[in-house]
Amino acid sequence: MSDRPVHEHIRELSEALVQLSDKVLQNFYDALHAVKHQDEERARAIRLMDDEIDLTEVRLEERCLAFLALQQPVARDLRTIVTIMKINDDLERIGDLAVHIIERMPEVSPDILEKFDFEIMGHHAGEMTAKSIEAFVNKDRILADRVEAMDEEIDAMHSAVFKKVARQMKDSDADIDQLIAALSISRYIERMADHATRIAGEVIYLVTGEITRHSDSGYEKLIQSLKD
Repeated sequence: MSDRPVHEHIRELSEALVQLSDKVLQNFYDALHAVKHQDEERARAIRLMDDEIDLTEVRLEERCLAFLALQQPVARDLRTIVTIMKINDDLERIGDLAVHIIERMPEVSPDILEKFDFEIMGHHAGEMTAKSIEAFVNKDRILADRVEAMDEEIDAMHSAVFKKVARQMKDSDADIDQLIAALSISRYIERMADHATRIAGEVIYLVTGEITRHSDSGYEKLIQSLKD
């Protein structure tokens, strides 16, 4: 690693993280399109892109570890590298969710998918992810807080899907396997929003040094909503 100023190394690592987020978001949107239109060719491209995302995530982590070993940053610089590594991991997991979505494609028909607002739900989760990365770039605590607040809407959407699936499963002619596949897609989108919220939490840590934790898991929130 060169003798350039520390801030230049951090800027390059941050830029690499943003580039990774762009790939992850595009692959996720492509997955939503592929499953909606039963696009096998795009599904294959999504799997190939996921391999590239995995490789990029590993390389970025290696660069961060090398930076920590050679530069031995302290204070704010150390927090920045730790934050980049954690966000890097969350982005890779979002990338996996795109693959999980297209894996459900053979199990669910467009007719079933039309009964649910997955496109709206998916773009809302994507917007959360994009805003969380924007909050990181700008070190914007207010935007990070806004992302965390947006998670409530995704939880409500997922809860609505759960209830709708449960009702339809009671029909004598219901296709249980397809409904379960649809519920899984909803869960993957909800998980994406959870990762976006985690990224927002890491931004808050970066800006303030405060470690945020959420007491209720998505599953617990869902169970509670069913009791209401």
